Amino acid sequence: MDFAELKQLLFARGNFGVKLGLERMREACALLGNPERGAPVLHVAGTNGKGSTCAFAEASLRAAGLRTGLYTSPHLNHFCERIRIAGEPISEERACELLEEVRRRIPWALGDPGLTFFEIVTLMAFLAFREVDVAVVEVGLGGRLDATNVVVPRACAISALGLEHTKYLGPTLAHIAAEKAGIFKAGIPAVTADQPREAAEVLQRCAEEMRVRLWRPGRDYRFESREDEAFWYGGPAWNVRAQPALAGHHQRANAALACALLEAGGLCEARDAEEGLRSTRWPARLEQFGNVYVDGAHNPHAARAIAQALPPLLRGRPLHLVFGALEDKDAAAMLDALAPLARSIHYCSPDSPRAVPPERLARLRPGQVHRNAAAALAAARRETGVVLCCGSLYLAGETRGARD
Repeated sequence: MDFAELKQLLFARGNFGVKLGLERMREACALLGNPERGAPVLHVAGTNGKGSTCAFAEASLRAAGLRTGLYTSPHLNHFCERIRIAGEPISEERACELLEEVRRRIPWALGDPGLTFFEIVTLMAFLAFREVDVAVVEVGLGGRLDATNVVVPRACAISALGLEHTKYLGPTLAHIAAEKAGIFKAGIPAVTADQPREAAEVLQRCAEEMRVRLWRPGRDYRFESREDEAFWYGGPAWNVRAQPALAGHHQRANAALACALLEAGGLCEARDAEEGLRSTRWPARLEQFGNVYVDGAHNPHAARAIAQALPPLLRGRPLHLVFGALEDKDAAAMLDALAPLARSIHYCSPDSPRAVPPERLARLRPGQVHRNAAAALAAARRETGVVLCCGSLYLAGETRGARD
């Protein structure tokens, strides 16, 4: 199998849609010899900040001298970004070997019905992680019925929650919190970011029902959230002082959540977390290329966090926004947060069949319409000031690819 065949086989599975449930995954894992039970796992769910939390945690574990696995989704520019070993994406050749193993040992995996795209890639990650000391695994959608939830983690985390995927997870924050809490395992510690009261109450109740010790900010751990003060984290036994490498005020909460997860998991020391926070690299999180910032923010909560992070980055310079969104996202609310800060807005469609036409976006807030992300970025860069590209992870990937 070559990589072109891998893409053809795997991406065709996207037509099978979302199939929540763990029965298929448990059967498939058993046929593979249960690779998900190998290395210790840190499991992370949430709406916003879960990728950054995973990145902070993985970098800290690597700083401890451990060989790490990291599983995240979606990818930005290349499929292999989803599965990382020791901080680096697996090779195309290794990806082909992993898919071949899945196909050989689970004859029905690529059939109809078979496994979904996400289920197969999750199995590939579990197989790849047979060669690591520890793995950090990000939930794909929800938690309770997500394909990753076959793991029994050393500790788990819930990042900031907001309304998302309501078709699958339910219409309220309480419903969504209950689904996220589905990653809790009896007797295994869990940590949470600060949550809206409705979500926090559900998480606490689920933790008590599962006999889970739930670490909450302000009660079980603390951190310095003020950007004009040096960052610190204080847990039951840890004291961490290090400036997080990822830009933005909101990353302090993610860094603190990662520290709490690491302390609860007991897989490294506070000094490793300090080095990890300083050295973390994570694409499309206010990632800077010259005067261009690229961020994967694609919901109102994330857009408001970016808006709060912008003033110190702009330093009085004008902002030019490159924006595109998908149909199932609240583009109007995102623009409510970001458009007032922008001198000009450049709309485009991310490369997805679910993209909102840029002409429709321009009816929400006045702006220029462009044929694609590259054209929108080029137009924004001709302006004087700072360019921000956000609204969709697809758009983030495209603008990263078009930045040179």
